[in-house]
Amino acid sequence: MAKIFCLADVCMVPIGTNSASVSDFVALIEAKIRASPLKSTLHSAGTTIEGPWDEVMGLIGEVHEYAHSKGIVRIQTDIRVGTRTDKHQTAQDKVDKVLKKLEEQK
Repeated sequence: MAKIFCLADVCMVPIGTNSASVSDFVALIEAKIRASPLKSTLHSAGTTIEGPWDEVMGLIGEVHEYAHSKGIVRIQTDIRVGTRTDKHQTAQDKVDKVLKKLEEQK
């Protein structure tokens, strides 16, 4: 199994529900994600999950299974994954780096 540290940006969308709103679905899956030991950050278009590749991908699969067990028949998920080997970097590290550069531009 792959152990490389990764940042996965995940956006899950239920298909064929009775409402255009997805907030109930997001709350359902976000609770499952937060119950895991992996670090995650909810944002306006999904959740960033940080950790070893196999654990992150395993959690994404578990979340799919969980949502299906709660009656969601179809789910479409977009996943964007970043890895690097030169240094360890968290999602917050990346944000902080850009904020610092913005401050330096003033």
